[in-house]
Amino acid sequence: MWQLERRGSGCSPPRLLLRVCAALCFFCALGDCLFVTEYFTRTPRKLNAFNSFASVELFHFNVPDDTMMAVWNLITFKEQGGTFGDSCPNRNVTVYFRSGAPPVINPLYTRFPRDTVVPGSFAVTLTWTLPNRTTGAFNVTSPLPGDWFLAAHLPKDEGKISVKGLSEECQYLFQPQLIVQRLIGISVLYPGYFIDQMIPIHNRSALYKVFIPNYISKVKVQLVNCSTKNKSSDSCPVVLKIRARAPPVHNSSALDCREWNPCELDTVVPAWEQWYYILVERYLSNSDVYFRIGVQVTDCSKLNLSKERAQPSSSMNMPQSFGTAMGFSLSETLSMATLPGLLQNASHLHTSEDSIIYLAPTADPNKCWPIRPTLRNELDTFSVHFYVFFGPNISIPPDRAAVFAINLMPVLDSGGVLNMELKLNMSVLKGANVTVFGCLNHGMPLFLRDNSSLKCESESVAGFFLSVNASANITKLRIPYPQTGTWYLSLRSLCATEHGFEPCTNVTAEVYMRAYLTPCINDCGTYGQCKLLRTNNYLYAACECKAGWDGWGCTDNSEAYSYSFQLLSTLLLCLSNLMFVPPVAIAIRSHYLLEASVYIFTMFFSTFYHACDQPGIVVFCIMEYDVLQFCDFLGSLMSVWVTVIAMARLKSIIKQVLYLLGAMSLSMALQLDRHGLWNLLGPSLFALGIMAVAWTVRTIRRRRCYPPTWKRWVFFLFPGTMIATSAVALYAFVETEENYFYIHSIWHMLIAGSVGFLLPPRAKPDAKVTPLKRRRGCGYQLCVNEHEELGLVDPAIISINSICTS
Repeated sequence: MWQLERRGSGCSPPRLLLRVCAALCFFCALGDCLFVTEYFTRTPRKLNAFNSFASVELFHFNVPDDTMMAVWNLITFKEQGGTFGDSCPNRNVTVYFRSGAPPVINPLYTRFPRDTVVPGSFAVTLTWTLPNRTTGAFNVTSPLPGDWFLAAHLPKDEGKISVKGLSEECQYLFQPQLIVQRLIGISVLYPGYFIDQMIPIHNRSALYKVFIPNYISKVKVQLVNCSTKNKSSDSCPVVLKIRARAPPVHNSSALDCREWNPCELDTVVPAWEQWYYILVERYLSNSDVYFRIGVQVTDCSKLNLSKERAQPSSSMNMPQSFGTAMGFSLSETLSMATLPGLLQNASHLHTSEDSIIYLAPTADPNKCWPIRPTLRNELDTFSVHFYVFFGPNISIPPDRAAVFAINLMPVLDSGGVLNMELKLNMSVLKGANVTVFGCLNHGMPLFLRDNSSLKCESESVAGFFLSVNASANITKLRIPYPQTGTWYLSLRSLCATEHGFEPCTNVTAEVYMRAYLTPCINDCGTYGQCKLLRTNNYLYAACECKAGWDGWGCTDNSEAYSYSFQLLSTLLLCLSNLMFVPPVAIAIRSHYLLEASVYIFTMFFSTFYHACDQPGIVVFCIMEYDVLQFCDFLGSLMSVWVTVIAMARLKSIIKQVLYLLGAMSLSMALQLDRHGLWNLLGPSLFALGIMAVAWTVRTIRRRRCYPPTWKRWVFFLFPGTMIATSAVALYAFVETEENYFYIHSIWHMLIAGSVGFLLPPRAKPDAKVTPLKRRRGCGYQLCVNEHEELGLVDPAIISINSICTS
């Protein structure tokens, strides 16, 4: 496993402007200073605290070809309740950059799965310079063309479970912008052709590009006949630089031509099917610089090449249309006889009919072995298998390497994981001490030769090394978010001797090869879930871990929950619902049968919902999770609703209507938003309002406080209210992801306990009172029902004699 990560800090806007101006000055020194400026932006998105890559906001950009400077302007601002979040705390924003595929990040420094390689990326941390807004910059000189990805996130938080709507949430929004400066009309060199050029006194450099096809083992840039003022000199006041895919930068391969005339710059193991950029940069001088420049390539596909067989674009698979080279068209029928007529369009390159010389490509004595393609079989999104023709068992001869090409589609395949597996067949070795070495490289193959060291690297590229032998006959390699394009796997069998590894004699090794794409590593294992995510039109997959497991594939168990802990948390959350048994008994004893049925419903579904909601392996689901969650939330809210309505002592018909309306309204509200604050507070406050009105009416009618006894207030209403308030406070302000299992269990017990205290008692009828004799004479009779006045029961359902007074 290897990891490369470079970090930097953001630039302030003034420094950004200075860098752009400096870049423009450098652009104007290149040739005729023909460049265009392009601007790209993305919609602002809300950033999340980092838990896994699934919580990261990913942005996708495309950098055009021939780009000399790319500047990302990074804008971050705060919002709270639709306004500027000046009061929000400052939280650093980390932004990662990577070319070709999304960045593989590890801000929590967790362990990666075995046999996983970690591609490098760049990171920028943004700090706040204003109360509600900050900006930063990340500039890349001569960036690689194609896909670029940015991943942004906030630091990991404490995991507090906030109630939606309780307070205005602080939102941190991030918006990246891209400004590119790219050259147009770059002069194109043609492999094998030499042409006279000049750097005028008012220019600093000249830029060229050449296309390198397949089966090229070496690229040599030659600069000859260098002089100033049309006079030859032993030294040439220029520096020669070369780079693949993008114009050269300060750390590119370079050769100081002042010490060599002529000078040659070689590139061994070049990237195939890529543009190479050549920069001829002059030193300070007061005269024009004249030179002849050309590119020679070494073709390793054939041992002997003639001029007729080595015509460009026929023997080297040159693309039919990739621009113009020195003003003339590149086609299959190109010949030197047609060049004079085509040179009329190359006047700005200072060419003439006699200034072009053609040299055929040279042959490489170390022949490139044939490359076998693979068959692509797409099964699903990020589920692709690559089959070898006449495979999957591969025979590796002792005298040469076996090379295979795996082509990953642009954009489509970079959001998954590239898996490579090799298994050595032991039955065909015949006791020989054979080791099969493999190199997996992107862009070009690295051939393991007899006299080379067993390394998958060269001067310009590094690959991934694999090996299988008798003691370890299976090896695996996983590359998350691989770069798209062509990957090459080179396999070579060597035998271990006293002098090291040497070619085997009369032993043909056989290897079982399996190459495939998956969305996640091992489907995120037992304690993770592989999620398919999308940003605009780009799809990618990431693991979301649970039960304390962490890492890219949910394989880091340094903070994982043990089985006993998972069992304990499940039992606490489930068995704490048994606290509803006493309220059920009290309700049945008081003849509150409808209320008791609601409490039983809540206890049942809350128990099985929490048994299904566990993050680990102690999980038991009797039905779909969504159904259990809905029933649990509905039962909890209905328990509060029916308890408060029962405390209001309403008439039976009114109470039944309110129960029905409450059930329908709560079902609708939960379907709209199950986690909203007003789903809990709205029905509760409305029911409390009904109870308050009913109690107020009875207090006015009786002209004394209701309920009438102080014991009811002290021993039932006050404790029940305090218990319910404590439960709500725990739920809203104390509960976090770490303490959820016991805080929520306490919430269950407190809510159930408060119901037992607040539920009104059953009304007991008084003994019959003998009616008073009616007094004779005029007057009126006032009938008072004591039970109705006390608000204990509905007079319509209890038959007692009234006490009448006149």
